[in-house]
Amino acid sequence: MAEHGQHILALQQCGTGTVTATIIDGTAIAAKVRAEVAAGTVVYSAQRGSRPGLATVLVGENPASQTYVAAKQKACAEVGIQSFGHHLKAEATEAEVLALVQRLNADAAVHGILVQLPLPDHINEERILNAVSIEKDVDGFHPVNIGRLGMKGREPLFVPCTPDGSMRLLQEYGATFAGAHAVVLGRSNIVGLPAAMLLLKRDATLTVCHSRTKDLPAVCRQADILIAAVGRTEMVKGDWVKPGAYVIDVGINRKPDPTRKSGYRLVGDVDYDEVREVAGFITPVPGGVGPMTIAQLLSNTLRGANASAPAG
Repeated sequence: MAEHGQHILALQQCGTGTVTATIIDGTAIAAKVRAEVAAGTVVYSAQRGSRPGLATVLVGENPASQTYVAAKQKACAEVGIQSFGHHLKAEATEAEVLALVQRLNADAAVHGILVQLPLPDHINEERILNAVSIEKDVDGFHPVNIGRLGMKGREPLFVPCTPDGSMRLLQEYGATFAGAHAVVLGRSNIVGLPAAMLLLKRDATLTVCHSRTKDLPAVCRQADILIAAVGRTEMVKGDWVKPGAYVIDVGINRKPDPTRKSGYRLVGDVDYDEVREVAGFITPVPGGVGPMTIAQLLSNTLRGANASAPAG
């Protein structure tokens, strides 16, 4: 898809007007990643005589968390990864959760550990996440993994799934990183900061925007690559975007819609209808970044398995 990058550059140079963006199909790219993982799992199983394993830790009865964990377990089954589900009651103590994590750290059948957030208020999330072995930190949130991500010449064992998936989408659709001006809208530990560090590693010139940024629309208009991850419904408007830019919308927000049975529809941080008339490439919501998150989690689990010492 390298010709896309040349096409967009030509559009910018000749100053043509409205364009209709190419839709970045996250569902299709996620299916490609899952197929790669499934093939890798077959090879792993043939060599090791066992399957890669992902353990999920769920504390409490949060319905959204239960749905997310079920989706991850289903995805594991589809690519041949064994899943180990651990569900603790909401009253579980921090010591009990820590003890479970330590048992999973020591279990050779487990190559990735996913602690589903949020945890109940009486449990220190940072303490739990830090207890996960760095070799099994498939979420990529361990301070050492994040530290390596931010250092020149160092590579983390795992990269956080959502920003990593965003990079894969850009790569698949021909984005040129080196020398491009990338703007990341948002500075969260989960998406914004890791995405910024990944862009720096790819030699982009980087701007990170946040609530104190002055003249935000003008800054965003400079972006060849714009990643929106602020959790604000349709915040990014058409006049915020440079013609021909790549726009990655990480946001998932509920927008009231009386025509829907649910009473709402899912939208991103980008005003899709406006921005698709200006951008060169854009991710839809849903069907853009979302499918990539679980796909990259599966990829990280296989990576952890391949890096593990053979049993015996």
